[in-house]
Amino acid sequence: MKIYRSKVDWWLMAIIFVPFAAIFVKGIIDRKIEMIITAVGMIGLILLLLWKIKYKIESTTLTVWFTKIEIKSIKKIYKTRNPLSSPALSIDRIAIVYNKYDEILISPKDQVQFIEDLLKINPEIEVML
Repeated sequence: MKIYRSKVDWWLMAIIFVPFAAIFVKGIIDRKIEMIITAVGMIGLILLLLWKIKYKIESTTLTVWFTKIEIKSIKKIYKTRNPLSSPALSIDRIAIVYNKYDEILISPKDQVQFIEDLLKINPEIEVML
């Protein structure tokens, strides 16, 4: 089993956390405990979800968050900067096309090694980087 963590863009994390940090600070200034609790709760929830973003290659299966993909079903991998919501903490992404019409966007830190590991299991994957 091999686990890859997501690459992280600092500016993307700022976009996610600044609004909740502002609510937290406003809650402290206004002495409103419900604002502080809400901000801390949301930041905690986001951190928990972000911590769970990893890509696991186990035997012949790739697990992305809660999605299991048979590596033999992967048709193509290509580079993208598509900002659509996905289990990726960076805009430096790769798209994995699998089954007939399925696609997922991910951002492993070591994209080259990640793709090499997939190719060891399925050498027929078309790679377009």
